Amino acid sequence: MISKVLIANRGEIALRIIAACRQAGLATVAVHSEADRDSLHVRMADEKVCIGPAYAAASYLNVTAVIAAAEITGADAIHPGYGFLAENAHFAEIVQECGLTWIGPPPEAIRAMGNKANARRTVTERGVPVLPGSSEPLGSRDEAVTLAEQIGFPVILKASAGGGGKGMRVARDARELRHVFETARHEAEKAFGVGDVYLEKYLTAPRHIEVQVMADAGGRVVALGERECSIQRRHQKLIEEAPSTVVDAELREKMCEAAIAAAAAVGYVSAGTVEFLYNDGEFYFMEMNTRIQVEHPVTEAVTGVDLLKEQLRVADGHALSIRKRPKMVGHAIEFRINAEDSVTFAPSPGEITELAFPFGPGVRVDTHIYRGYVVPPYYDSLLAKLIVHGRDRQEAIARARGALGMFLIGGVRTSIPLHLRIVDDADFEAGRLSTQFMDRYGNRE
Repeated sequence: MISKVLIANRGEIALRIIAACRQAGLATVAVHSEADRDSLHVRMADEKVCIGPAYAAASYLNVTAVIAAAEITGADAIHPGYGFLAENAHFAEIVQECGLTWIGPPPEAIRAMGNKANARRTVTERGVPVLPGSSEPLGSRDEAVTLAEQIGFPVILKASAGGGGKGMRVARDARELRHVFETARHEAEKAFGVGDVYLEKYLTAPRHIEVQVMADAGGRVVALGERECSIQRRHQKLIEEAPSTVVDAELREKMCEAAIAAAAAVGYVSAGTVEFLYNDGEFYFMEMNTRIQVEHPVTEAVTGVDLLKEQLRVADGHALSIRKRPKMVGHAIEFRINAEDSVTFAPSPGEITELAFPFGPGVRVDTHIYRGYVVPPYYDSLLAKLIVHGRDRQEAIARARGALGMFLIGGVRTSIPLHLRIVDDADFEAGRLSTQFMDRYGNRE
């Protein structure tokens, strides 16, 4: 039985895990870098351990330090959150080899889905639709050009071992593909330690729609419906919502069946997300994120399912408490509030001098900031997540306008002004979305 959970992460997700553990009656251990000594997750956990200097490579990515922190505090489980070591199969194996409970999917599943080219092959065998592309990492520019000419331009290069936009390059002809090939490989090597890239047919204006799944060790896999994640900048999501305005009951059934098949193909356990591209009535597998997602609260809002609670439950050897896909009630939208200039998108670290959170029916804020908190320059710029829930999309948007207008963060620049412009955009209001939506706000590949 799990009794004490070490949280191998920081920021708002660390606090979200602490909240879930408290409800479950579990003690918590916070690990932190020297730069995060005064962070809220450090204050809220039952115990704390400093695991290294500011830079993530020497702290949050330091496997030895994280495991040592678990051993000296007597933690018997580790929750990785998202980012950092969350999708590191080797870390998951070490956790288990040390006799600790890993609150996440099996290392084999992480590894199988972590290599994107391998994931494409795996899900194709289960009948999940994929875009035309390479089944193996590309060995050379010439190989990439030959394949691209077979499937037709434009195409996109993607890092086999990564995600989040790193190592991605679009090419609209052979000359451009030759030019960006080594750039994509170099970026993939720098970001993930592996320079392998693969190639897919590029859809110019698709929708990005993902399906949340939960699975237990007994083989039960449940899909909890879809999230629309089309509003993104440089492949980084900015706004997510559930349900999608383009998905009807028939399409939802097909996408959920495909997501379940993809998860079952690798013996998945815990929370995961199967991501698809949607275009002209068809959807295609893109990747599977083998962790809890930043945007999980919108699914919680419309289904009433506590995904963190289910993760803890499954990790402790119990069956899922949900037996079938829950009905989605109302509409939820999440806005990522980042410490960055809303026009130039330049990072904006510094001290929070003023702070006021919005409130009211259907308003939730997940955050780790407080007045006087100093936003460090070393990590992701996410400050908070604003989640609104309404009886329908119109009410959710109205609540979003009010909540964004009430959200006060002083001392640093934030993405709130950008979100206020987006909720007043006629295409957003009408649900006319695509991954190219942000072009009008200065988005570039």
